[in-house]
Order: sequence, then structure tokens, then C-alpha cells
Amino acid sequence: MEQSILDGPEADTTTRRYEEARAAAHRAMSSVTLIPDKPAAEQTEPERLAYRGFKFGAAFFGWLIMISMLVLLSAVVGGAATAAYYILGYTKTDLEDNAGTFAISAAAAVVLVISLAFYIGGYVAGRLVRFDGMRQGFGVWMISLLLIVVACSLGAFLNSNYDFTGRIDRPDVPLTDDSLLTGGLVTAAALLMLPLLFALLGGRTGQRYHDKIDDLIA
Repeated sequence: MEQSILDGPEADTTTRRYEEARAAAHRAMSSVTLIPDKPAAEQTEPERLAYRGFKFGAAFFGWLIMISMLVLLSAVVGGAATAAYYILGYTKTDLEDNAGTFAISAAAAVVLVISLAFYIGGYVAGRLVRFDGMRQGFGVWMISLLLIVVACSLGAFLNSNYDFTGRIDRPDVPLTDDSLLTGGLVTAAALLMLPLLFALLGGRTGQRYHDKIDDLIA
């Protein structure tokens, strides 16, 4: 009797309802779109926002290191140039005959020394902070630019009152005015852009130290 009830119409209805519920559940699961969680590097925590952005302290200490390295590198290059002058036996006539070559070499050495100093200063500034190392490198360059503008303005003001440039005995350089103008403009452009690029690169390189630690922790 019990077997006949299970095999009757009620059993067919229960089986049909079970199949319909199973099909509906399958359709619902197939229509769900799973959104993966954002990586930890892309998640912005409110507590970390205070540590991001430009930090004047880091940029200032990076600028101090840049000045120190500029003095050190200038002394090294100047000593090497003086030693080469005496060892190779250059004379004043040789310098005058090859004024263009020596001028280009001197300009290239100056640009290289300043760029390396800015790279080291940017690296230190980027190493002092955990985030935004390139902004700290830019800060090193910006502090230098602002101080140069202030120094030039002060110099122009003092020169207008005391005529310092008129008292300078300028050497007679055996180069034409066009050559001096062209070389000066190229050197000025290089001194403006290359230190900036090196400072940004140094700041980014300094930040990589913290990035490696974050990768190990993650």
C-alpha cells in the first residue's frame, strides 16, 4: 500500500517540483557575474592618504644631499681636469687653438656633475618616504630652482646698484658671439631639463626599496 502511494501522482509532482527548482537554481548561478576583489596595491586605505603626496622635509634633506654631492663631484672632476692639464702638458696656446673642444667638454662635465648630484638627491628624498618618490625628486629640483631665482634676483638688484659685472675682468675667449650664444642656450636647456629628469628618476629609484618590502609582506 505504501509503495503504491510513492509511485502515484504525488511522487510525480514532487519529482517535477524538484527538477524545476534545480533548473531555476542552475539558471540563477549561470547568470551571476563574479567581480574579483581589487588587488591590495589598488586599495586605498584612508590611513595611508596622510603619507602620500609631496613631503617638504624629505625634499629638503634630499636637496642638502644634492648640494653636498655637487661640491664633492665638482672637486673630483676639477682635480681630474687639473691633473690631466699638467700631465698632458697643455699650454695656453693649446687651449686657445681648441677652444671649442674644451668649451664643449667643460659644459658636458658641468651638466653631468649636476645631473648626478640631482639623481642622488632625488634618491635620498624618495628613500625617506614610502610613497610618491618622483614627487620628492621633483621637490628637490623645485627647491633648487626657487633658490636660483631668488639668488639671480638679488644679484640683479645688487648689480644695478654697485655694477659688479663692470668690475669683472672677463677673459678674451677665442669664440664668436654666435658660437657662445648657441652653446650657452644649449647648456642652459640641458641644465634645466636633465637635472629634473635625473631627480625624478632618483626619486623613483629610492621608492623601490619600500616597494620591494611591500611585495615581500604581501
